[in-house]
Amino acid sequence: MSKLLFPTSVVGSMPRPDFVRDLISDDTQISSADYQSRMESAVRYVVALQEQAGLDVITDGEWWRKSYIGVIADMAHGFELSTNPADGRPWTIVVDKLSPKEPGVIANEVRFLKSITNKQVKATLPAPALLGERMWDPTLSSKAYATRDEFVKACVPILRQEIEMLREMDVDVIQIDDPHLCLFVDPDVRAKYDDADKAADFAVEMVNDLVDGFDDLHLAVHLCRRAGARVRGEEQHGGGYGPIINQLNNLKVDHLTMEFTAPGAGDLAVFDDLREDFEIGLGCVGVHPGEIDSAETIVERVSLACTKIDPQRITLNPDCGFSPGSGAKVSIDETYEKLSNEVKAAEILRDKFS
Repeated sequence: MSKLLFPTSVVGSMPRPDFVRDLISDDTQISSADYQSRMESAVRYVVALQEQAGLDVITDGEWWRKSYIGVIADMAHGFELSTNPADGRPWTIVVDKLSPKEPGVIANEVRFLKSITNKQVKATLPAPALLGERMWDPTLSSKAYATRDEFVKACVPILRQEIEMLREMDVDVIQIDDPHLCLFVDPDVRAKYDDADKAADFAVEMVNDLVDGFDDLHLAVHLCRRAGARVRGEEQHGGGYGPIINQLNNLKVDHLTMEFTAPGAGDLAVFDDLREDFEIGLGCVGVHPGEIDSAETIVERVSLACTKIDPQRITLNPDCGFSPGSGAKVSIDETYEKLSNEVKAAEILRDKFS
């Protein structure tokens, strides 16, 4: 990560305009060559948007992926596309033992990204326990993996292979997204488990197995809590970070991307108990549609955090990705304004704290 004070970034996903949503739709009937050409043009656009906003660390918006969770089905055999009985949405689930299918899916995304920008770049991967939460079904998956935990463990080597290929590409940041871990801040969620701490410990153990031996890489974990749910109109989970402090401190990563703008996201006292070697990606820009934080509001949030932790440890980012779920419709022009305000805030903060 850059040594610049208050470097700016996105969390990962960027809003998909309608033409990109159409492009990745299963109903689109074009040649693979046309798809490749059009998607490359689309990614150039979203990269240019981030560069014009002035961000220091960028992504490709995750626009190549039809599904953030389902991207593992592009890497490994063993999945089928079904329909979620709960809401009728497409649902990728594991039905057979995993085996490598097309290693380097994420590395290929980053290879193109690095070819079109001189900025620092971030690669994002789903956490193993998150995949277990979303892609294992006790009825449909049990013949392949008798328990959810067995499936989670099987995902680790598939994802590790991606990290190995990303290492060869000299990627600046590798971020593992684990909103599942953050569910354990909610008392109602914890009550559903026989041993909530044991389940949270397992999620951390799987992340640590995933990153074991990659000490030369800059590794991050993204802890999404409420912001994504607000955008999708889904159930929101309450509670501060306190119940998972021990788990967070056991993560073998350099950076935690955290959320602090949403009501109930927890106060800054969490920094009293977190390891002091963590770099903190401070969620200081709201992602809810129709609400645009001014640069001054962002400065106030970050300045308050600086009363608790060294400004040298802080990087700036929105609370969450801007496209939580392939169906989310978010204004990309509004997002550009939010990111531009994030950059303006960083400039003010650098003058204030340098």
